Amino acid sequence: MRRTTFEEGRKLAAAVRTPNPSLAGVVRDASKDVLALVDAPFRDVADAHDRLSALESLLYERGDRRAAFLTIYVRVTAEVDRGLGGDEFTDPEWVADYLVTFADHYRRAFRAFERGDHDDVPDPWQLSFETALAGESLVVQDVLLGVNAHVNYDLALALHEVGIDPDRPAKYDDHRRINRVLRRLVDEEQDLIAERYADGVADIDESLGRLDEALSFFTLREGRRNAWRGAVALTDGRFRPVERVVYWYLRSLTMGAGHFILAPSSNPAVRRRLAQLEAGDGSST
Repeated sequence: MRRTTFEEGRKLAAAVRTPNPSLAGVVRDASKDVLALVDAPFRDVADAHDRLSALESLLYERGDRRAAFLTIYVRVTAEVDRGLGGDEFTDPEWVADYLVTFADHYRRAFRAFERGDHDDVPDPWQLSFETALAGESLVVQDVLLGVNAHVNYDLALALHEVGIDPDRPAKYDDHRRINRVLRRLVDEEQDLIAERYADGVADIDESLGRLDEALSFFTLREGRRNAWRGAVALTDGRFRPVERVVYWYLRSLTMGAGHFILAPSSNPAVRRRLAQLEAGDGSST
């Protein structure tokens, strides 16, 4: 039997979804094979990588555009894991715990969304998942919404959970070393997105600003810096109001960034033109 292409799967999925999925509308018949990949917490880095990779492949085969973020995330996880086997990090055991705890935030959000437990899905992930499933955004935007939710919202919480003490300066140095790993992958990530989803990503770059610049902004600079600050505030805060303020800040920052990411396609004419560029059709006007 011929395997469904990504574009065919996307069109088929769009045909059975409402144009703007509501909380109820997004509660589809979650498949057992998808849920099996996200049901249990990740055991270690290898388990996280393997199951995220399997999920990316499964979503891609079904034309589910949530796969686009995972294409990037799986590659990043593999590269950080590779660094754990060398001398890249001062405390590789802490970095491994950090990586697994971070990945588990994504797993929990995805599982809750698939099950229809929307009260348990953080708002930034709700925006990311619903946008990707609606199929009205650019693939570049689907990727950036996922990066935004994971880095600008999840990362501070994951750092707090895994712990930034003792020896906080050394852990911060390892946190920054991950930035260097990510920076090395920027061009490769753009090529992955172009190869699997959008031949015209280079043309989109000229219209939206380079994808690598956008990724750098959300992952390598303010996003990761703010995540560390948020973890420090959660760790050092002695009163519950501090925790509420941090959560409010993370949500406000991430939702604001999410709507900024979507802004270029809010105009229907602009969106159509960008979609043509992304698909590699630069001839239409």
